[in-house]
Amino acid sequence: MKQEMRRQIYERLRASNPNPQPELNYSSAFELLIAVILSAQATDISVNKVTKDLFSIANTPEAFLELGLEELEKHIKSIGLFRSKAANIIKTCKILIDEHDSQVPDNRKNLEKLFGVGRKTANVVLNIYFKQPTIAVDTHIFRVSNRTGIAPGKTELTVEKELLRITPDEFLLDAHHWLLLHGRYVCTARSPKCEECILNDLCEKNL
Repeated sequence: MKQEMRRQIYERLRASNPNPQPELNYSSAFELLIAVILSAQATDISVNKVTKDLFSIANTPEAFLELGLEELEKHIKSIGLFRSKAANIIKTCKILIDEHDSQVPDNRKNLEKLFGVGRKTANVVLNIYFKQPTIAVDTHIFRVSNRTGIAPGKTELTVEKELLRITPDEFLLDAHHWLLLHGRYVCTARSPKCEECILNDLCEKNL
């Protein structure tokens, strides 16, 4: 795909959603971190239902440790893989307290040392909270990147690196949100809504 077409894709996405926002609810870096850990193989809607009550009683590493593993499991039991996620969250809270003065690190190296945090989760936290130009490639972004041809690749890491390479600087901070939301609501895995897609004439699938 020519760079001018890529620019047009981003310009259209920006025009349709000038100020994209994450769909996970949070009010601090810690709450965002916990929400993203919980969101693995779960919908943002289901996570928000859980965290609404959870964060009202515990929203710091210390409060989570005081809550304890068993109580945490009870609060998040409607989320997939809740036992392993609860265990990871408790371990992560201990690391945050012991090694980071209870603060969420603002760099990938230290984020990825936390339990339940991989490259994708780290990228989400860095992009959304710390406003760093990262792109967390999930299944939606992977699909959109390959289907449209904006940044094709066989692995999520390959797509991430290609997106970072080809995305103009002015779009980098919001590229994650635009591509994710487009994949979630328009360029869906099954029955993509091509007829109402604002990128229809730019998409390599249709060229």
